[in-house]
Amino acid sequence: MRKIFSLRTVMFALVVLAMSMAMAPASSAGVFISVGFAPPALPVYEQPICPGDGYIWTPGYWAWDADFDDYYWVPGTWVLAPEVGFLWTPPWWGWANGAWLWHEGYWGPHIGFYGGINYGFGYFGVGFVGGRWEGGHFFYNREVANINVVNIHNVYNERITNVTVNHVSFNGGPGGVAARATAEEEGAARDRHIAAVTAQSAHIEQARANRDLRASVNQGRPSIAATSRPGEFSGREAVAAREAGGTYNRPESRGGVSGGGNAVHPKDLPAFQKSTPNTGDPNRDRKYQQEQDKMYAKQDQERQKLQQQQEREHQQSQQRNYNQARQQQMEQHHQQQTQQLQQRHTQQQQHLQQRYQPSGGGKRK
Repeated sequence: MRKIFSLRTVMFALVVLAMSMAMAPASSAGVFISVGFAPPALPVYEQPICPGDGYIWTPGYWAWDADFDDYYWVPGTWVLAPEVGFLWTPPWWGWANGAWLWHEGYWGPHIGFYGGINYGFGYFGVGFVGGRWEGGHFFYNREVANINVVNIHNVYNERITNVTVNHVSFNGGPGGVAARATAEEEGAARDRHIAAVTAQSAHIEQARANRDLRASVNQGRPSIAATSRPGEFSGREAVAAREAGGTYNRPESRGGVSGGGNAVHPKDLPAFQKSTPNTGDPNRDRKYQQEQDKMYAKQDQERQKLQQQQEREHQQSQQRNYNQARQQQMEQHHQQQTQQLQQRHTQQQQHLQQRYQPSGGGKRK
């Protein structure tokens, strides 16, 4: 059995990095994810019928599993609110400062910013129009929510118009939703919050363990897109996606880090692969070889320097008795540093090769 809290599964750290973002409230929280490609589009699916009074819809989303270097679908589901008057603000992905940032969902008295993502079923990018609390009871909007009025009588009808239909699953970056938090959403971020309840956490882990929910397997069209209750992944109430929300592109074609993309520390990176010069000019070949040796020697020194720095931080963490959450946070930072170093080195190697590409009759122009 894989350990739930493996160092590579940094997505699920209990303590997240607090960062300021231009697109989101300063109090937003997230974890840097070292992934070179955005999550797939949101699949198209039907909402299962609400199982009973007090359940609130929590939409499905793509989460990241570092153990498999893959996104996986967490099915939408109905969840009992942890407190009267509390609503669910969905999690979301955002792009900032060259990295994908994950923002956890939460329960609170008001709906906060969730990236402007149109999850459907009342979560159309701003707020929530699928229902509201009145007099200690949750009333469902029949225009949005799939309700059996025989069992649930606290309902109302409010038509929703001017909703832009798209399946984009992230904010910012190429092709992302261009949305910023409103003043009301920034205020909601400062409310008292409750994290995902136990049933939701178990639901997420069950989704993560299901191979069919990985994007590389289902091509953006999960076989279980939504469930009636958390963890009910079989039976009539488990709904399959009708179709993918867009064309699924494999990570290899979307700019992921090549070679060592999973490395957490420089020592995990692959060995340097020297190329043999063949410009047609012996003098240029010799000069290329000299520059290549010099470049790799410098890059090796930079790897060693970063490795030593990270090892010192490991020693400090042991001396200061970091808890598991802080250890995972540190490992996430180390992975980001290592992959940034690898990206920079790869660009340097490509630049050198381009300079010595043979052209014409074998001589440089």
